[in-house]
Amino acid sequence: MITRRAALVGLGLLPMARLNAAELSAPVLSVQHFNDGLLRVMKAGHAVPFNDRVHMLTPIVEQVFDLPLILRRSVGNHWAKFNDAAKADLLAAFDAFTVATWVANFDNFNGEVFEIAPEARQVGQEMVVQTRIVAKTGEPTRLDYVMREVGQASSGGPGVWRAVDILLNGTISRVAVQRSDFRAIVDAGDPGALIILLRNKTAALLAGAAKP
Repeated sequence: MITRRAALVGLGLLPMARLNAAELSAPVLSVQHFNDGLLRVMKAGHAVPFNDRVHMLTPIVEQVFDLPLILRRSVGNHWAKFNDAAKADLLAAFDAFTVATWVANFDNFNGEVFEIAPEARQVGQEMVVQTRIVAKTGEPTRLDYVMREVGQASSGGPGVWRAVDILLNGTISRVAVQRSDFRAIVDAGDPGALIILLRNKTAALLAGAAKP
């Protein structure tokens, strides 16, 4: 019989608490930073108002995720046709929707354990960091973060590693799902419709969280 620990070692995943940050690569550290922030929001739970949890998570999401690139990939070739004002409004709406979605989907803590592979897997110019969120029942949810090095650190050294996609169960691309969701709207050539959609979705998440 294969024990849970043996299975974890076989997958290369360990609970975050067992990882030594000094020994981890930059892509893994970035994902670990996000998971730490997400766990804090979960533990805050409904005792903290939804908007306050959004404020808690927003700087972490903006630091770890390359939201402008994710949005451009999700919109596709239509992005180049939008004017600067529309791009800025669309990015702001997408930013707010992205954070609100994380907060709504991880709105309480019930003994979940975050596991992360201490070594990232290279795929072309990108690195993939494998994680799992294991429920108290033992049911795991696998999330792989596709990381890309962007820009340079303030010290002038190596660039910062940011997530440019998430693979649910290791295969389902979040960017591809969003591109499919956005396609009918952006094909009409009007970014305003997508901005309104994202704002409405964000408002719905907030309204749902406000219900007793």
